[in-house]
Amino acid sequence: MIVAFSVSPSGGDPDGGVSEAVSRAVKVVRDSGLPNSTNAMFTNVEGSWDECMAVVKQAVEAAGEGSARVGLVLKADIRPGYDSGQLTAKVERVEAHLQED
Repeated sequence: MIVAFSVSPSGGDPDGGVSEAVSRAVKVVRDSGLPNSTNAMFTNVEGSWDECMAVVKQAVEAAGEGSARVGLVLKADIRPGYDSGQLTAKVERVEAHLQED
């Protein structure tokens, strides 16, 4: 399973910045030991349903420290039989097609 998620805390920092709160969420993901990547829009994490959901929950809690609320956007690729390696393999398949052109 791959989960792509983003968190957006609000009601905390009077300057409106979220990068510090988001960095706390990303740290949780990186410390989890699960395969992961972060880009400008989402953090991706790969593992079992229970592993991914536990990490997302902890990340939301970390991002929400000091905030009145946290928005969560989550997208999941649930593909039985593909337990690991898909975080990079999916991209590699696309890159292979691009090389054909």
